[in-house]
Amino acid sequence: MPSLFASYLRVYEPLTAFDRDRQSFWRRYVNEGRAVAPLEGPVRQRTAVIEALGAGWTRLPDLPDEAYVLETDDSLLVCPWNLRIRVAEAALSARDGVPSVLADAFVPPILAGQAKAVVEDWRSGARVLEHGVPRVHEQIATWGVPLRWFVLFESAERHLVTDPGRRALRYRTEISKARRRSSRALSVLRKSVGEAPITEAVEEAARWLEEFHPRSVVELDYGGLVQLLPDDTLAADDSTELVATGLAGLSRGEAEEASAAYDKLVARWRAVQLLERCN
Repeated sequence: MPSLFASYLRVYEPLTAFDRDRQSFWRRYVNEGRAVAPLEGPVRQRTAVIEALGAGWTRLPDLPDEAYVLETDDSLLVCPWNLRIRVAEAALSARDGVPSVLADAFVPPILAGQAKAVVEDWRSGARVLEHGVPRVHEQIATWGVPLRWFVLFESAERHLVTDPGRRALRYRTEISKARRRSSRALSVLRKSVGEAPITEAVEEAARWLEEFHPRSVVELDYGGLVQLLPDDTLAADDSTELVATGLAGLSRGEAEEASAAYDKLVARWRAVQLLERCN
């Protein structure tokens, strides 16, 4: 099956971020060769979520634990999928804009109530930080890359593969660097544009990063979007540099430089978003 036209922001945590039982589970998971490759994961996730939403469910189903894995010379890092929240979100989305009779038949009120509680607990953040709710290690955006994600990376951290069947574009960085960059960007945005939507978006990303272990790795994966873009376009993509240029312009009070960088970035990704409407 083809990749979904979506991008992904992931956090891989070291095993020490998990309790002893989970550490043992993830070690076995890797040793048994069960880890899923990022090229295969999105379709498997989507299939699992759709199959979990069978008509007549009265509770959120239990789904198998899956994860993406990074192995380095001295550590093992894991990005769990935590599909329970994905299923809860899908259950609530399935009821949106649907007559109540149909909505109740497909997603019964008791299931909808459980799904709402799961999503609200996750979004509140408080119980996540208290370890009462599993952290969500992956964010997904369809038909583009949210501009706030580029704040977390630098161009030197990009890895591009154009081999047929393996095409991919990813950025990876230490979470400590991503946190510093988001903090600097937030400071610049607050001083220059105030509490604008872009400021709130960067602040949300910064809060999310605070949930994870300080030795984690952050990854931006263009995912299925690489199927929409030719090799030369991927090679020339300078989105992270445009974001850095825009922030630098704002910090110096050079509004025209910042605006030019922002306009170029928005136009580039709007062109990708418009492909959703192509026949």
